[in-house]
Amino acid sequence: MSKLEKVIDSMQTKFNANAASGLDLTFQFSVEDADAFYVEVENDTCHINKGEHSSPSVVLKMTSETLIGLMDGSVNGMQAFMDGKLAAEGDIMLATKLGELFPA
Repeated sequence: MSKLEKVIDSMQTKFNANAASGLDLTFQFSVEDADAFYVEVENDTCHINKGEHSSPSVVLKMTSETLIGLMDGSVNGMQAFMDGKLAAEGDIMLATKLGELFPA
């Protein structure tokens, strides 16, 4: 299992259900050097799926290195966005919830 696959798997266990209360959204992760996946958050649940979602709330584009850094806390999401290492389409403000939903 690759480091990226381990990070994606760990998202399920890191998931902060309290931060997801009342939310109904989908994060699409478009990883340049890996397969796409999406995370559906509904109230206090989280489901991670491979592939492309038909209508995600926000699409996050990055490399696997950036995603691993975001999830382990070594990369600041806002700084990655400002540096062009992270791009977002759709409801960009939802991207700021990632740190709360999946604490490093």
